[in-house]
Amino acid sequence: MTTRAQQVLVSVAAVLWVVGTLLGTGAIAGGGVASQGGGLFSDSATLIAPKGPAFSIWSVVYVGLAGYVVWQWLPQVAESRWARATRMPAAAAIALNGLWLLVVFAGWVWLSVVVILSIVLSLGLVLRSTSGLPRQGWGADVWVSATFGLYLGWVCVATCANIASWLVGLGVDSDSTLSTWITVAVLAVVTAIAAWLLSRTDQRPFQLGLAAAVVWGTAWVSAGRLTGEPRSDVVGVAAAIVAVAVAGLGVHAVARRRVPAPAR
Repeated sequence: MTTRAQQVLVSVAAVLWVVGTLLGTGAIAGGGVASQGGGLFSDSATLIAPKGPAFSIWSVVYVGLAGYVVWQWLPQVAESRWARATRMPAAAAIALNGLWLLVVFAGWVWLSVVVILSIVLSLGLVLRSTSGLPRQGWGADVWVSATFGLYLGWVCVATCANIASWLVGLGVDSDSTLSTWITVAVLAVVTAIAAWLLSRTDQRPFQLGLAAAVVWGTAWVSAGRLTGEPRSDVVGVAAAIVAVAVAGLGVHAVARRRVPAPAR
């Protein structure tokens, strides 16, 4: 596929994303994500749902995604290795964000799980495609590494919440002892996934964005369980521990000595 065709594809993906956002946030049809699926996406639907203010991170991610769409069109960037390596998986991640919101708006909770897992895959491909690339400058740092790092980190937490919403919709008790300890186990898995992802890239802005988003999401899970409903001191404390642990992992990843990447 030519560079121009890829640029157009990213722009088309952005259109789908914008349409999905306008519908899913209620700007066109009203309601918003929290009211969709019978309330399964509200911040009180499951034990692992982050408290409401956590979702403000989307404002930062959306600015970054819009910046990426513009950045990859810039003449001095169009043929760069960073742009060529990321356009296809980035287009998928951008389009799937809009598709997820449309699916949620339609009330297809099971399909939203499939879509969000696809988002994780596409973001993982962005991470892999940029690992080892020589630094290109602040544009790539901000619009690719930091933006998609934040996106991936947040989606790691959001995927767990999405799956939990689906299970509650199937009739699983959201506030039982079993659910509490399953949620604690899931939070431990989030820590392990974050550690693994941080080890898979040598791009510091990507690591910072990823760690920051996971810390943000789990900190708000903690706040939700300790101060809101459903209340669970066990999950609240566990989520706080995860937030601290991932913060430490992020600092370690950024601070560790880099070995120069081999020429490609």
